[in-house]
Formats: sequence, structure tokens, C-alpha cells
Amino acid sequence: MSSPARRAAVLGSPIAHSLSPALHNAAYLELGLEGWSYGSHDVTSEQLPAFLEQLDSSWAGLSLTMPLKSSVQPHLDVIDPLAEVVGAVNTVICQYTGASRMLVGANTDVYGIVAALRTAGLTTPISSAVVLGAGGTAAAALAALAELGCPEPQVLVRSRGRAGALLLAADRMGVHPQWRSFSGPDAIEAITGADVVISTVPAGATDSLVDLISEARSGDGVGGSASLGMLLDVVYDPWPTPLAAYWQTQGAPIVPGTAMLLHQAGEQVRLMTGNQAPIDVMSAALEAAGKPVS
Repeated sequence: MSSPARRAAVLGSPIAHSLSPALHNAAYLELGLEGWSYGSHDVTSEQLPAFLEQLDSSWAGLSLTMPLKSSVQPHLDVIDPLAEVVGAVNTVICQYTGASRMLVGANTDVYGIVAALRTAGLTTPISSAVVLGAGGTAAAALAALAELGCPEPQVLVRSRGRAGALLLAADRMGVHPQWRSFSGPDAIEAITGADVVISTVPAGATDSLVDLISEARSGDGVGGSASLGMLLDVVYDPWPTPLAAYWQTQGAPIVPGTAMLLHQAGEQVRLMTGNQAPIDVMSAALEAAGKPVS
């Protein structure tokens, strides 16, 4: 199948670590999209307007990572309802009609979280869940949990004063989270008692929780010896995180961040190319890069 040469890319800063080019280019090859290419560009929020301005009809779309998921929104012509509710855009689709260009913002992180959990064997509805963190991925996690049947998860944050954007997103979604401190007995009780735990914080941010969880579960304290629920840790480098490693020692189900990455990228491929993504081939590309999805 031949097709006009098109290109796409992931933008962010820093971006050198991104696995998105390996995923998307593997998909293009499998789909027979000759002439299609996917690259990466280190772009800051300040540089973003100029980058968007130079996009021409050869561009099919963009993937966005930090710090662009919020800063891109004023520069878009249309934002789809899910991305608007979540308050984060990780995908831009470039649409052209003659000389006219339209930039459409979307969010595939929600899809990625739901698909990653379901593929790992999660059964719904979920009766209890915990989200660690207060950024854009945390907002996507709230939307995903609502879709999976849990509209009242517990959210653990270091400072509720820094969670304003997440508070607003939760309100737009009609989600009613219970707010907890990031550490202490409340946090440990929430984490150890949840059906699903989604950690959206950077590498190292949960390290201090591991000893607390281990201590609580080794005695008669909070958490006891009950089975842990499923953990999705969005960090995939380094892997496993100490939190994920502890889950492994307990024989509890773990979903690595690469699984979310895989499925959100697959949805981006569908949106940008109009073809169903070859998930198995994209998964193999992650394996080849030393980043397994299970």
C-alpha cells in the first residue's frame, strides 16, 4: 500500500529518552505507510508557538510530553471533549482543507491507562482505587478510573495547595476524589487496601513509601497481610521502581509504564493515520529496546 509521504514527531523537553519514535516507526512499517516518518524534537513551552507555526501539509500529527500538555492548548483550533475535561493534550492531529490548516488536540493517555489495566487482566467495576500525584497524568488516571467504574478514588498528594489543576479537572469530570496526604497512616491504609493503585509521580518520588508499606504489612499494623491490588506505575525508566519491586516481592500484579505508553501510542497511530495500530508489532519494538510491557 503506497501513500503520500507524511511525518509526525514527539515534542517535549527533555526528549532524548523518548521511546515514541521506535513505536510509531514500527507501526508505519507494518502498515505499509511508505514515506511516513516519525521523529523527536526538543521543544520548550516558549519555543512551541514557533514550531506549530511552521507546520505544513506534510505533517500528520504530534505527540506531546512534558511540559507541553497544558501550554499547547491556547494554540489549538479545536480540543476534543475528553482532553478538555482532563485539562491535558498529549496528541495534536493536523487536518488540512486546501490551504487551510486545523490543529486538533486530543488525549490518548486515558485510553492508554484503561487498555493497559484491562490487558493486564483487570476486571471491572473497581470498588477502590488510589492515584499518586497531582499532574496531568493524574487527571488522566481519574478519568480512566471513572470509566472503569470508580468515580471516588483516593488521591495522595504532597500538598493539596499544589493540586489546583487536578481539583478543577476532577470537578469537570464529575469525579469526587478523597484527598489524602502523600505519607503517613492514611496513605499506607489507602495504598494497601485498594483494588488498583496508579502512580503518576516521577522516578524516586515513591521510594519513601516502600519502607512504610513494608513495615505496616510485616506486623499487625495498617495493611496487615491482605493481598495488594494491581499497581500501574507510569515510570518505565528506571524499571522496576522500588514500589514496583516491592509489589513483585509480594506476588502482586504489576503493570509497567511501558504498557500505558504502548496503548496510548497505538491510539495516536490510529488518529494520525486512520489505520488500526499493530499493537503486537509495537510491543515487539519495546521489547527490542529493552522495555518489556509485562
